[in-house]
This record gives sequence, C-alpha cells and structure tokens, in this order.
Amino acid sequence: MSHSILRLRLAHRLIAAALLCLSVAPFSAQAETATKVTAWPQADSDLKPEAGIRFGVLGNGMRFAVMRNTTPAGQAAIRLRIGSGSLQEADDQQGLAHMLEHMAFKGSTRVPEGEMVRILQRKGLAFGADTNAHTSYDETVYALDLPEVDADTVSTGLMLMRETASELTLSASALDRERGVVLSEERLRDTPGYRSVMGLFNVLLAGQRVPERAPIGKTEIIRTAPIERLRAYYQANYRPDRATLLVVGDIDPAAMEAEIRRRFEDWKPVGPAVAEPDLGQPLKRGVGADVVKVPGANTKIYLSWIRPFDAAPDSYAKRRQTAIEYVGLSVLKRRLQALSRKASPPFIAADVGLQDLYESARASLLSADVEAGAWDKGLAALDQEQRRLVQFGAQQAEVDREVAEYRSALQSLADGAATRTSPDLAAMLANSVDESKVFTSPADDLALFERMVKGLTAAEVDKAVQALFSGSGPRLVLQGAEPPEPAAVEKAYAQSQSVAVTAPADAAAVAWPYTNFGNPGTIVERRTVEDIGATMVRFANGARLTVKPTKFRADEIQVRLDIGRGRLDLPHDRPIPTWTAQAVELSGLKAIDYDDMQKVLAPKIASIGFSLEDNAFKFEGTTRPADLATQLQIFAAYASDPAWRPEVFERIRQLYLANLPQYEATAGVVVSRDFQGLIHSGDPRWIFPDRPQLLAAKPEDFQNLFAPVFAGGALDITIVGDVGVDDAIREVAATFGALPSRPAPQAPVADKAGAFPAVTAEPVVHTHSGRPDNAAVLVAIPVGDMLSDIPRSFTADLASSILVNRLIDEFRIAEGATYSPQGSVDLSSSLPGFGYVYAMVETTPAKVASFYALVDKIAADLADKPVSADELARARAPKIETIRRRRQENDYWLGKLSGSQTDPRRLDLIRAGQDGYDKVGPEDIRVFAQTYFKPGSVWKLTVLPAGVAAAR
Repeated sequence: MSHSILRLRLAHRLIAAALLCLSVAPFSAQAETATKVTAWPQADSDLKPEAGIRFGVLGNGMRFAVMRNTTPAGQAAIRLRIGSGSLQEADDQQGLAHMLEHMAFKGSTRVPEGEMVRILQRKGLAFGADTNAHTSYDETVYALDLPEVDADTVSTGLMLMRETASELTLSASALDRERGVVLSEERLRDTPGYRSVMGLFNVLLAGQRVPERAPIGKTEIIRTAPIERLRAYYQANYRPDRATLLVVGDIDPAAMEAEIRRRFEDWKPVGPAVAEPDLGQPLKRGVGADVVKVPGANTKIYLSWIRPFDAAPDSYAKRRQTAIEYVGLSVLKRRLQALSRKASPPFIAADVGLQDLYESARASLLSADVEAGAWDKGLAALDQEQRRLVQFGAQQAEVDREVAEYRSALQSLADGAATRTSPDLAAMLANSVDESKVFTSPADDLALFERMVKGLTAAEVDKAVQALFSGSGPRLVLQGAEPPEPAAVEKAYAQSQSVAVTAPADAAAVAWPYTNFGNPGTIVERRTVEDIGATMVRFANGARLTVKPTKFRADEIQVRLDIGRGRLDLPHDRPIPTWTAQAVELSGLKAIDYDDMQKVLAPKIASIGFSLEDNAFKFEGTTRPADLATQLQIFAAYASDPAWRPEVFERIRQLYLANLPQYEATAGVVVSRDFQGLIHSGDPRWIFPDRPQLLAAKPEDFQNLFAPVFAGGALDITIVGDVGVDDAIREVAATFGALPSRPAPQAPVADKAGAFPAVTAEPVVHTHSGRPDNAAVLVAIPVGDMLSDIPRSFTADLASSILVNRLIDEFRIAEGATYSPQGSVDLSSSLPGFGYVYAMVETTPAKVASFYALVDKIAADLADKPVSADELARARAPKIETIRRRRQENDYWLGKLSGSQTDPRRLDLIRAGQDGYDKVGPEDIRVFAQTYFKPGSVWKLTVLPAGVAAAR
C-alpha cells in the first residue's frame, strides 16, 4: 500500500477531507488525486505491487483488483470507484455529482426504487456501517461490506455495483423527493469548521478550479436542476474508463475475476469521453496576509508555502524524498507541540503539514489554534520556530528519534499484515487508486524505508526542509469570528521577522524511569472461563486481570485499565471540572513529562488514551508482544505516580474557551453538547462546562478531582490479543500486582442523582446561533438498563432499529425532510435501571412538530400490532452480522470483558450473542412497545435558531 504515514497531514481538520467529501451515510476521509487512466500505476513505476493481488483491465477500460483475504473469515468488501467528482461538473451542474451518488440508491433497471437498502438489510448489511458512498472533488466511491461470501450474497453485491455503473433509472419524481434530503445535508455540513476549510481553500488555491467546485454544490441548482441535466452528468462521467472495481475478502480470486468480466465487459460508454477540466496553476505570490471571517469559529493562524503539484509517477525516489520531508517536518511539529505544553504558551495547539491539494498544488503549512486576542503571539512562534529549523537545522538526535518512531510504525504494520481486515484493505486499495500510487505491501514498505533512511543525516533532512519552505509564500491566513485587517497581520509578521532566532539547545538524553515497581504481585485466585476463552486472575493487592488470547490481528495486543468507578466516584452536588480529563494524559508523570515520554518511547509501539466513563477512569492502549511490558509500565505509572501539571490544565481550559462559540453554532452540535447533561437530569457529572465554570476552575480542582481515585481506586486490567496467558500474568504481576493494596472493584449500585429526567408535556427547548433554517429534534424513551433483563436489551435494540428504519422511510425518503435520521438504544451496564431508546434528526424549524407526530404515530403502531416478519428480519440481520464481525475484533472483547469479574452478567451478555436477537419475535416487539412506548413516556428536546425560538 502507499501508506498515509508518508503524507504528513494537519490535525484539527486543517484540510479535513471529511469536510470536503459528501456521503449518503457516515463516511471516512479519502485522498486527493483524480486522473483518468486505464493502466495501473505500477506500469510506470520502479515499485512492485503487493503479491497476491490480481490486477486487470477489461476491454472497455474498467480496471479491477481482486485480493483473497480471510480476516474476517467468510466476509468480503467491494468498492466501486468512479474517477469523477465535483471538479468534473459543468457550471450548471454544481452539486449533481453528489446528487447522483444519492440517486444511486433510488432505483435501477433491476432494482425498484426503495428496494436497494431493503435488499441489503435482508443480507445483513446495515445502512451507513456496511453500505456507504461518498463524493469528493475528484471521485465518487460506493462501498459494500458483505457479511457472507455465499454465491447469492456476492452475486447481489456485484449486481448492485453493476446497476450503479450504468443502469440507474434517474426518475424525475425520485429526484424531486431527494432534493430535500441533499439540502438537509447542505445545512448539516454548513458548520464553522466547514466554512473555515473553504475559506482556506479560497486563499491557498485562489484562481484555481477547486474553490469553485465544493462537492455540495449550489443550493439553487440542487433545488431546480432538471433530471436531464443529472442524466447528462451520469452518461458523461460514469464510464468504464473512469471506473475501478475492487474486491477483497474470503473469495476465490480467479472465480471472482471471471465473474467481474462476465458482469462488466458489456458496459459501454455513452458518447465520447469528456476532456479533463483545467485545474489551473497556483498564483505566484510573495509574502502577504489574508483574513477569513467565520462567525462561530475559533481563531487559527496559518503560514503556507505553495508550489505546483508534482504529477510525476510514483517511484522509489519520490517516496524517499517524501519520507525525508516527513522526518524534517516531524521535528518541527514536535518542537511546536513541546512549546504548546509549556507554561503560558503562545498558542493552544499547533501543527505542521505537507499536502497535495487535488492535483492543484502542493502546500507546506504551519497552523496554530490561538486565543482571539493573542494571535500575534501564535504567529510569531510559528514564524520563529520555522526559521530556527531552516537556519540551524535539525539535530541528529531529533532525526534519529523520528526515524525510530517511523520504523516502529512500519514494523508494526508489517508484523500485522497477515490479519489486515478486508474493509481496510479495500479502502486502502481505493486510496492508492485515488492517489495514483502503487499498492506496495507492508513488508516492502518497511524494506524500502530501511533503504531510504540508511545513513540519513541531519544535513540531508535540512536540505529537504529548506526546499519545502520555498515557492510562493509564505501566505499568512488568519481565521476567526472577528479577525483584524490584513495589514495588522502583515505588521505582526514583519515584527516577528525582525527578531533573530538562536540555535535550539541540545536535546538532553532521557531514560524511561518506570521499569521497577517492586516485587511482583502474588496470585490469590486464577480461573478459566472456558466457553469465553478468558482467564481471570486476582492478585493479593486487589488488582484484577482478565486476559483473552486471540489471533484476530497478528502482533496486536489491546490493553485496558479501569481505575475506580468513574463518574460514580465523583460528587454530584456541585459543578465539577470533568472536562479536565483531557489533561490527565498530557500531564505526564512525576518522574518524566509528556514530551520526554514521547522521546524515550519513540521506538516502542505503545499508546495512551484516557477517558472518564460512567463506571471507570479508563486507560486504553494498543501494543505488540515485544512492547507489552512497556505498555503496562506506562499505565501502572499513571495509576501510581501521575502528575497534575497546572500548565496542562490551563492549556485544556483555553482550548475549551476558544471553542465555545463552535459548540453553539449548529443545532446538532448543541445536541451533542447538552444531551448527556439533560438525559441525566442535570447531574453535574455529565454537564458540558459553560464559560463561567471554565473561568472559575483552578489547577488544584483538576488534581483534587482525579488524584484521590487514582491513589485508592480499584484496579481492573483487561488484555486481549496476540498474547500468551502466562506472559500477560507475568507482566501484570510485575507492574500492577506490585503496587500497594487497593480495594476490590464494586458491583454496580443505584445512582438516583443521574436518573432519567421527568417527562414533560412540552419539549425542552435549547437554541443555537447558526442558520435560521436549521433545527434539531430528539426523542428519548426510558426502557431500563442492559444487564438486569438481558432478553429485554435485545428486544429494545431491535425495536429502536425498527423505529429508525421507519423514520428513514417516512421522514427522509418520503418527505425529504432530513439527511440521516439517527437513533439507537443506550442501555447502561453500570447505572441500574438507566437506559433509553432515542431518535434524532436535523431538519427545518417548520418540520419539528411533524417529527414529533411521526414518532408518536410509529410508537402507537408498534404497540398496536406486530411488525411483519420481513421488517423484523431487516432489523435483525444487520445486528447479527455485526455481532459476527465484531466477535472477530479485539476491541469487542476488550469492552465486553472489562468489569466482568465484578459483574458476571457481562459474561451472560456475551453468551447470549446471536441467540438473543433470534429469540425476539414480532409479538415481543409489540409487547415491548406497549410497555415502554406509551403516550406520555417520550422525553423531547428541540434545538431552534435563537431568533426563531425567541419568536415562539
């Protein structure tokens, strides 16, 4: 594969592809090139593709690749990529590439309108999770993840892709119904973050085609474009010479190739090929500033250097150059991150990136999130650190550290190559097509890297960095709600340029100080749960370990540490700074700060993720067998010797303060911000902080909140993956088992303070500061917890799916009133009695009442009569297939086994598995609805534009 690690991307959504791709369901970011070709990239490269993939080209020009892969067993992934997106649209077609993607689900020659999703549901595919599509500037990709590889399921998947290729009906009536859905998506995507990205594009690619062709298009065209115009785009761009079909899974490659040829050889283009659009060339500009006003956005400063896009074929030399550039920019990025963690930093967060922008330009970018009134400090810090690197270069120790970290990541990918999942491989293959890269194997990538960096010197890295900061620029871009005039930005930059920079101090050598926690702990209980394949251990000091060996992912081990009881250990009678949980990891440890941790652990594969859960203070990490000891040492050190650094507390506070305007900018964001607090009856343990709470908090509040639990909370460790039981026990005994005694974990107890809120006749109404045509509506119905009645939990899950499916049919498809209804069941396994079914949509204020009425109608209908066998099957099949797939993934077992020693009902839930869903019949759904979906049982939340709410 062409690893994304070779492409240094900006974090914090600098050029977030997710904001620039549009999809009919939740989507993932894709990459940036679009070249209509009929040969595979390896034909013009000195690089060799991964062995075992059958690459081919049909007589009509369609490319295909087939790869056998048995993770997960008995499943397959199909991707159809059309090398056409919004860049290929004519002026009067803006938005139709994305509209066509929607229409692919609206009927074809062999599939009547409304049947595609139902066909897939019957096969066990969930819309969004397994059935997906996205449209970007340069591509449209359709995705199916097949839960079975029997002849009928595979045939159905290929048939649907073939229908999409050239057989779509594209009826005028279906188009009219879908207009509202796409307009709803346009409202949903129109966030401050999206407008910030578009504003940045307008500056970086000024005068080029990309800023003129946002995939969402123009609303007037979406509302009024005739069906003939959509058909014209379809015929011009959905052509075999623009298409690539990818199939990865537990299949016979030879048989699959024959089936692809049989189904797709007869696909003929309609009319002559359309010329590729002129994307334009970057403007040649010197130093200058632009400001982008984005109401509701936080303040960001960018420095950018723009050069022409490099269209040379993929090659060893090109990849080596990119790798060296990556190393150099990683040095700069690490320096900036270290600066952000110091007391009184000049910015809240900073990043560095190198990105090819849709074959239009290559950009070197520095960015920083800054306080609105202190952007000049952030600008000066970016400028001076960039000049420091260019003028004095990187130290060899810095280069070696980045190389070591890079090598460890590639080694881990190579070690786990045999158990890559089929959906991941299909997505990576599609990405390599999009980028015109040779799909090289992880083992070859590692070997190439070793060859690339052998003897790599700081001098060579310095030379590459100097080239990156050449070209047009730097262009200064300041974004925010109320940015100053460009002249002020240029003046601040000139002042910074007048400050001479000095060489950085030599990097001090550091060592990992947490290798000895005392005498290994003594085991007082060890037992095996045979049917689960797990071993449970209790140490004399109270620490507990659950370990489950698997072979799902070669060389991967996932580790979870639960400390105490999470939110249940916290006070609920006053505001508390739960938001400071983000500062726990970044505060590091007493004997070593976070930056030095990054330095000394660079050669290791170990990770840290901390979160505050309802039932635990949770650490999670992914490692490999060779580094399991280090991973456990890290977590044991956080549990026993954490630091509570005030400068990190302050950084997190400033991050929250800077982002508060974004948290009220759209209806959906307000729901995300406020829902947990509301659904727990205003309990401060679940409330998102407001400005007065943030300003009132003190560093000692951070320590006082977490330190007592870390010092005395029960320790529960779960290890799942490519590990031996005895190895896991030995390493845990040497770390957690060696710590001072802790109390035993406690079973769940009732917590009335966070109970479900009282249902009121009128909805709870909150407001947002965004568009006047954007509203959100949510309903929640209390149905009990997860573990007190396990059969009920399966019934609740299916009932919620049926509710959401009907909302999709009626509110999305029939009315076109929303983009994507969301809903599920959230049943607590730690709060007895707490759980609910919920559904939520974003729509217009005029549709709020009709949504509530529709929910009431569906609830009454479910209680009145049993659902049909087909409707129940379409809800049940995706659930069962999801369980089948998830049971072959380490993180599934990590979550399910956590806490199971304290509450054995968690094991009963695992055992229920597929049978839990199979036992639910139509009458069970009806009785459940009669019991819980009663009139007056629905809690309601409406989020309206501030002006609309005030007028009500």
